[in-house]
Amino acid sequence: MVGKTDEGRAFVAYLRVSTDRQGKSGLGLEAQQAAIDAFLRPGDRLLAPPFVEVESGKKANRPQLVAALDRCRRTGATLLVAKVDRLARNLPFLRSLLDGGVDVAFCDLPHVPPGAVGRFMLSQMALIAELERDVIAERTKAALAAAKARGAKLGGDRGYRPPSPPDARAGGAASGAARALAADHAAFRLLPTIEEVRAGGARSLHQIAAALTARGIPTPAGGAAWTATAVRRVLGRAAPEAPHGEAA
Repeated sequence: MVGKTDEGRAFVAYLRVSTDRQGKSGLGLEAQQAAIDAFLRPGDRLLAPPFVEVESGKKANRPQLVAALDRCRRTGATLLVAKVDRLARNLPFLRSLLDGGVDVAFCDLPHVPPGAVGRFMLSQMALIAELERDVIAERTKAALAAAKARGAKLGGDRGYRPPSPPDARAGGAASGAARALAADHAAFRLLPTIEEVRAGGARSLHQIAAALTARGIPTPAGGAAWTATAVRRVLGRAAPEAPHGEAA
């Protein structure tokens, strides 16, 4: 599924480079970040942190991608990637991601529509990425063979590889997990309103609760009256780094 087009969109950025040298130098990452910044419209939110992967596009087990997708599921945000080939150079893998319940947007394809037409267009792009990957692999193999024939020493460490990468399909669909996910989404939708209330002078949890009640904002459970505890729970889900105690 392609990303939402509503105003006030929320995104989680995913950036990938293929080598440890590129990751350390910023080569490739800067261009991806620039594309992501240019894609965002006024009112959009880019949730921190961005997820940066140093891994081949052929690999399906990527810890940072798993973490980015988990962040999207928890917040209801859209995964934002600079280019299709930064997400995958493998058509079956790309299709599995598009069917995984997380919206995905690509900066190089801002006008791809949602639904079947968008999936078809992305599939064609993935096929092109697969072709580029195979051509690069053939050229690399030929270059290595030529170097070996000249007596050059081959091999080397390309960087850290986790011994047991997380399973991207881990986790169940239990009702408790579904309720927790819905609560997370509600908390992230309420966070901008709470920040606005804070900017208006409400400092303590009780003051924020009173202001939300006065505005007629329903609680995540659908109630009309907010409490300090309800505010603390929302902040705990949406902004765990924020102070949740009473202000002095």
